[in-house]
Amino acid sequence: MAQLNSGGKFNVVTELLGKQSSLHGDKVAIYCGDTTVTYRELEQNVNRFANVLKDLGVKPKDRVMIVAPDSPGSVYAFLGSIKYGAWPAPVNTMLTEDDYVYLLQDSQARLLVTTTDSVASPVKTDSLCGKLYLDNGFDSLLKSASEEADSCLVEPDDIAFWLYSSGSTGRPKGTPHKQISMLFTADTYAKTVLNISDEDVCFSVSKLFFAYGLGNSISFPLRFGASTVLLPERPTPELVLETLFKFRPSVFFGVPTQYNSLLKKMNGENLDFIRICASAGEALPPEIYRRWKEKTGLEILDGIGSTEALHIFISNRSGDTRPGTSGRIVTGYEAKIVNDDNREVSPGETGHLIIRGISITPGYWNRPEENEKKILPDGWFRTGDVYSQEDGYFTYQGRGDDMLKSGGLWVSPMEIEHALLEHEAVNECAVVGHEREGLVKPFAYVVLNEGWGNRPDNHLDKKLLDFLSDKLPKFKRPWGINLVNELPKTATGKIQRFKLRS
Repeated sequence: MAQLNSGGKFNVVTELLGKQSSLHGDKVAIYCGDTTVTYRELEQNVNRFANVLKDLGVKPKDRVMIVAPDSPGSVYAFLGSIKYGAWPAPVNTMLTEDDYVYLLQDSQARLLVTTTDSVASPVKTDSLCGKLYLDNGFDSLLKSASEEADSCLVEPDDIAFWLYSSGSTGRPKGTPHKQISMLFTADTYAKTVLNISDEDVCFSVSKLFFAYGLGNSISFPLRFGASTVLLPERPTPELVLETLFKFRPSVFFGVPTQYNSLLKKMNGENLDFIRICASAGEALPPEIYRRWKEKTGLEILDGIGSTEALHIFISNRSGDTRPGTSGRIVTGYEAKIVNDDNREVSPGETGHLIIRGISITPGYWNRPEENEKKILPDGWFRTGDVYSQEDGYFTYQGRGDDMLKSGGLWVSPMEIEHALLEHEAVNECAVVGHEREGLVKPFAYVVLNEGWGNRPDNHLDKKLLDFLSDKLPKFKRPWGINLVNELPKTATGKIQRFKLRS
């Protein structure tokens, strides 16, 4: 697992690309639209980008912020920065100009890699020494640089890159990751759960600026000599299906919302070229799992990961899926469920999920108070998720501040949401607490399936409540149901329940 060259110091990009370029030089490493990049070309362009940074006066440990669609160029920028010793920070491409000002100022980035049409393009901060545009002169700039470059050799625990948390409850937090972490997540989850090899083609709807997408599209395929499919555009269900049939990937990485959307667009298509389907981002409802398997014959391996852990640390496995759970601990990680005093609870009891493993961030950038709350003694990390565990299978109950107490008893919003999704009218839903008569009570927000909203039925909310009366004990039933057009979400597809509570 994560075997390194002797001598201690190394560079993760050399580990990922050096071997594969020698073994698979002429093999396609990246598919992107009609563009293909071989492993040899990938290594050469990564080296060229490293030399561009040197020519621009960027120094090791300087931050290189990447605000760009998934493309070969964004991969060159990410890997080339790490090889040179700079710290790339790919960030969400769907933010506002104010958000980019904050991210650039927070990271003190020296270089911005973006596109001319990006909202980030005009942003200026005191720390920036330059901007590179992937759609304007970038190819010529690369060609003018040498295709040979030295690697910045460092310790395995030294920083390689940053990610930013999704900011579902506030401002995104800079999350540095170690050199060893990309290899560790590949050698644990990608190898032991997905069994990725050089025969695979990987396609992820989650983008490179997410921890989930970064592993799916870069570190996993490159670690094992597989190919990756990049989709620069927004992953609409139609475009995802088109991409699936064009490139016929064997490993498909989705999120629950995407699987649900694909189910509504599919009409008997055969996906037998897919070997394995994975899901993360938020808990996969059992009803979506059931319908996907019924329609495609494929299991979905739901799991939980985080920006702070870099990828998935608890997961279901092929032939060992338990719908409604996140599965079992991934080899190489440890997990416990604890109470407010950090004492482990009994099996079946609900508590805070804490984890331990090599890939966990050493700490948020300039957030000492957050670090004190989240990073516990002996390397344990408080995820902020509430879970229960029985027979080694972990079941998500919500975020720490999502749990509700009704009638003196704890209620999981997830349980109510999963029950609602079994009704044919419900497309999406979220349950939050609102104060009534001095007490917090559960209320549901429901997005209806197409065709249901226009029906001459003024009592659908009551019918949904009646539907739940046969599925949930009285104290778990919502006090009311609000029919809405959409739910507020982060770019990763996570529902922003705090916006519904306000």
